[in-house]
Amino acid sequence: MKEFRTIEISNPRFENDFLRYITVKSKNLKGRGDICVFVPPGIEEMTACPLVILLHGVYGSSWSWALSGGVHISFLSLIKKKLMPPMIIAMPSDGLWGDGSAYLSHNNYNFEKWIAEDVPAAIKNCIPAVTDDSKMFIGGLSMGGFGAFKIGVKYHDIFTAIAAHSSITNVQQMKLFVEENIENYKQEDSTEEDIFATILKYKERLPAISFDCGITDPLLEDNRLLHQQLIENGIVHDYEEYEGGHEWSYWQEHVIDSMLFFSRFLNRTN
Repeated sequence: MKEFRTIEISNPRFENDFLRYITVKSKNLKGRGDICVFVPPGIEEMTACPLVILLHGVYGSSWSWALSGGVHISFLSLIKKKLMPPMIIAMPSDGLWGDGSAYLSHNNYNFEKWIAEDVPAAIKNCIPAVTDDSKMFIGGLSMGGFGAFKIGVKYHDIFTAIAAHSSITNVQQMKLFVEENIENYKQEDSTEEDIFATILKYKERLPAISFDCGITDPLLEDNRLLHQQLIENGIVHDYEEYEGGHEWSYWQEHVIDSMLFFSRFLNRTN
């Protein structure tokens, strides 16, 4: 298990709604990073509990999915109705660089490895039910959708499936949201800047893929293009369009689809 110089977890006496908070010092961030974690009741006796990492969008942080989208409430309802097995949901910050890090490596920080390596290691360190045998999934919205695609595909040996909502599909689309110069996100390998190029690079070793977009979302045409590119290259995936825009009401509703998608890859005794 990866060791961190410092790692802190919230005191159960003061936690609410099955949410815990972890702060860990990361060499990839050159400082501390935060993770909000939904730990459903009843996992104490489980071994190899599945782990989902959910990535937020621009302007957000580790609290966004829970306190802007209430996703932990939706997840608990699905578990209680036995529509999905218990899963732990890790909701990390993106590293808090500028308006958004894009979950890439730049400016001498490695925001990608923070998510792919440090976050799972921190969860295993703090929550015994998650082990090296746990299945792992990754999802996100907008910039977080870009990160989920990119990291899920590149680290296909770690993640079983990817689910993304309203995704940025090329780093140039960050211009729509951030004030920082787009040159900050430039990668030595331009493949790293584009989701379709990344998928093609790892075409023979892909996790399962599901993504969706709202029909009034400014990123709709980019998502449609990605969908068409995947079809033309024979890459199996799920794609849907729904009513709605680039907004929390949309993500709050359709993150449920992500969780049900992930549940396909688990047996009910996990």
